[in-house]
Amino acid sequence: MTIAAPTADFLVLPPRPDSTADLLAASARQRGMAVELLSGPVLPDRLRHATGAHLRGGPVFAGAVAEDLDLVLLEPDDDWLTRLPYEYTHRDITLTTLGEARWSRTPMFVKPPRDKSLTACVYADGSRLPGDADHPADTPVLVSEIVTFLVEYRLFVLDGTVHAASRYATHGRLDPAPLDACPHRAAVLDFAAGLLDTCGDSLPSAVVVDVGLASDADRGTEHWAVVEANMAWFSTSYAADPDRVLDVVLRAAGPRDRLAVRDRAFVRPHAAVG
Repeated sequence: MTIAAPTADFLVLPPRPDSTADLLAASARQRGMAVELLSGPVLPDRLRHATGAHLRGGPVFAGAVAEDLDLVLLEPDDDWLTRLPYEYTHRDITLTTLGEARWSRTPMFVKPPRDKSLTACVYADGSRLPGDADHPADTPVLVSEIVTFLVEYRLFVLDGTVHAASRYATHGRLDPAPLDACPHRAAVLDFAAGLLDTCGDSLPSAVVVDVGLASDADRGTEHWAVVEANMAWFSTSYAADPDRVLDVVLRAAGPRDRLAVRDRAFVRPHAAVG
């Protein structure tokens, strides 16, 4: 039996969806959207000419199906963190390559700009960084001073405002909670408002920004700072309202013919996704 292609907006999920994908699928169905759980990275023929596709999944999966679905994936620039005013980072951050970072002989925090191709953590020096075939020397990485975050929050941003949010870590340990239930709610939203008002044009219209309360042990002070920015179509929702998270995901990975002019600079090339 041939199954007809969707005739309205639909959400495509990878073969092994995570808990966030399950929550978004439930929200999508409540809106009347079809949810397509693929059995592999090859798109079924019935979906190749369908319109209205959206996606939630990892970079490899997205790279396999995005072009055939004619959808675009929005993401922040690799060097976005490095271009922020110091008042929003409170640390020196450099975009470099894994090969260059391997020359460092001082402790540092290293992470990929967006993809999770490398474990983001503190490395005692560059010799501890991986050097195998899966981590070539030209792999881009962000290298920063080591910062201790007391508590961290995930913000799903839509059109320059916080659309959904959740605490996700306390003292470096997973600790999800809705933002509205957190004592730092007002401080988080105030910091985010200043950041987005000043730097919102340097981000896609749908994106995830993580922020946190950092401790400066030397000075005995605390301050709010940006942790990182990520693509919304592959970010864990934690305790954020899944229906509002879905709003952001649908914009972040949606039909090419709906792409806003201001987002053209943030479209990820399909060739680089996989």
